Amino acid sequence: MSEAIVGCIGLVTILLLFFSGMELPFSMILVGFVGFSYLVNVEAAIYMVAMNLYEVFASYSYTVFPIFIFMGQIAFASGIAKRLYSTANHFVGHVPGGLALATVGGATAFKALCGSAVATAATFTSVAIPEMDRYHYDKRLSTGLVATVGTLGVLVPPSVYLIIFGLITEQSIGKLFIAGIIPGLTIAVVFALTILVWVKINPSIAPRGKRSTWKERMLGLPELMLVLGIFLGMIGGLLKGFFTPSEAGSVGVTALFLLVIFRRQLGLRPFFRAISESIRTACMVLMLIGGSIILGNFISVTNISQLLADWVSVVPISGNLIMVFICFVYMIGGSFIDDLSFMIIATPIFFPAVLKLGFDPIWFGIMIGVTQMIGIVIPPVAANVFIVHKMSNTSLATVYKGVAPFLLGLSFVGALLLIFPQFALFLPNWLMG
Repeated sequence: MSEAIVGCIGLVTILLLFFSGMELPFSMILVGFVGFSYLVNVEAAIYMVAMNLYEVFASYSYTVFPIFIFMGQIAFASGIAKRLYSTANHFVGHVPGGLALATVGGATAFKALCGSAVATAATFTSVAIPEMDRYHYDKRLSTGLVATVGTLGVLVPPSVYLIIFGLITEQSIGKLFIAGIIPGLTIAVVFALTILVWVKINPSIAPRGKRSTWKERMLGLPELMLVLGIFLGMIGGLLKGFFTPSEAGSVGVTALFLLVIFRRQLGLRPFFRAISESIRTACMVLMLIGGSIILGNFISVTNISQLLADWVSVVPISGNLIMVFICFVYMIGGSFIDDLSFMIIATPIFFPAVLKLGFDPIWFGIMIGVTQMIGIVIPPVAANVFIVHKMSNTSLATVYKGVAPFLLGLSFVGALLLIFPQFALFLPNWLMG
C-alpha cells in the first residue's frame, strides 16, 4: 500500500472518529501515531508524539493563547460589551435600524479585546436582542445579525484564528493582525449597509428607538476611548517591534485588568471564572495544535501535501479556480466540524499547494478567514446560530432566515479579496514592509 493511500485512509479515519464522538485532538493524535508507526516504526512514533506534545506545552511562543483568551474573558466578565453597545446605541439608536447598527458597532469594538466568535455571540444575545425585542424588532433581523456579527472575531485582531494560522504556517502574526483590519472593518460596514437596505425595503422590521441627549452620548465615549487605546497600544507595539505577540497580549491584558479593577467592574467570583474558562479554552487550543503537529508529521511522511502541490502546478485550471475550490472545502468543512479545528487539519495539507500556485501566505490566511466566517453560520454545525437559538428561544429557521442577507455581504467581501489581494495586503506591506 502506497504512502499516499495510507494518508488518505488516515484522514477519513479522523472524520469517522470525530463523528463517532471522540474529541478531535485525540483523533488526530491516535491517527498520527498509528499511521507514523505503520510507515516508519513504533519507537519513532512514540518519541514523535511525546516530543511534539511537550514542545507545544513548553514553548514560549504558545503562551500567546492563554494571554489573549484571558483578556477576552476579562472583557466578557466585566460587562465591557454591554457598555460599548450602550455607547453605540446613544449615537445611532434613534435612526431606523439604529439598535441593529449599534450592535454592529458594539460588537466590532468588543472584538478588539475578545477573539472568540462564540463569546461575542453569547454576549450580544443577552445584551442586544432583549433591547431590540423591547422596540419590536423583527426576530429575523435581531437574531440573524447577532449570530453573524460574532464571526468578526476571525479577522479583527486579536484573533485566536490568525494566531494559530500564523504558528502553523510560520507566518508573522503581526502581519496577519494588520492584514485582518481592513477586511474586518469592511465586513462591519457591509453588515451596517445590509441593515440599512433591509430596513429601507421593510421599515416595520426595525422601528426607531429613542433619541439620546448629547450629554448621554459623551458619557459613553471614555469607555470606547479606553478600549481603542488598549487596542492601538497592542497593535502599535507590534508594528514598531516593541512587543512580540505574547508581550503585546501581556500589555493588553494587564492594562485591561488594571482598568476594570480600578473601576470596580470585576468581582472576585467572575475573576476566578475568567481564569478557569481561560485555562480550559487554552488547553483545548493547545491540544488541537499538538494533535495537528502529530498529524502533520504523519501527513509529511505520506507525501500527500507535496503530491497535491505538484498536481496543482500542472493541472490546466487557473489558480483562482483552484483557490475557489480550496475555499469551498474550508467552508463546507467548517460547517460540519468546528471551524478552528478544520482549519488546523486542512491548512498543512493545502498550504504547500497554495504557495506552489504563487499566492501570498498572509493573503491566504485572511481569505480562508472570510471563508470560515461563512462556514461558522451555515448548517449543519453552526455554533453561533445554535447559541442564539438557545439563548433567545427563537426557532432555528428564523435565525437562519436572518443570517442569509448577511451571508451575501460576507460572500461579496470574499470575492473582493479574491479579485484584489491588495485589499488585505496593502496595510501590512505599507506599515511593516
